[in-house]
Amino acid sequence: MNDIAQAVARKIEENPSLMPGQIASELEVSEFEVVAALPEPMSALLPVEHLATLMESLPNWGPMTTIVSVAGSIFEFKGAFPRGKPGHGYFNLITKGEGLHGHLKLDAVQHIALVSKPFMGSESHSIQFFDAQGAIIFKIYLGRDSKRVLLADQVERFSELRRTLAS
Repeated sequence: MNDIAQAVARKIEENPSLMPGQIASELEVSEFEVVAALPEPMSALLPVEHLATLMESLPNWGPMTTIVSVAGSIFEFKGAFPRGKPGHGYFNLITKGEGLHGHLKLDAVQHIALVSKPFMGSESHSIQFFDAQGAIIFKIYLGRDSKRVLLADQVERFSELRRTLAS
């Protein structure tokens, strides 16, 4: 176990509710370094070669929570991840009416992590996208039903990604 992995394990043991971003700040490393060092089975890396296929499949997963953090602000969108198509150097999200809109610079994605870390005492799974410096670009958390239980079909899709594609 390397130094970062040991430090991350210590931080989680001391305070299991710490999020990877908080741990990264405390250890003065990138968020990706923390996620990559999370103990098994909290994290698995998905080869970036699967990014296009993943982006194509996400709209079929149903309602999820997409999170973008910028300069300390956190933006959340709850709903289905929209379809998209490449154009002008971006992956352009196609939404008619209300919903998540935007343009993703997928060329900036250098790492994809499948993270399974409890949040506020509840099971939680997310797909996280990082740039070359290890900074988070965006995260997608699996959806929950009205009783705050993870959607079983999404958990199965997430588990299948982990089983078949993750390293």
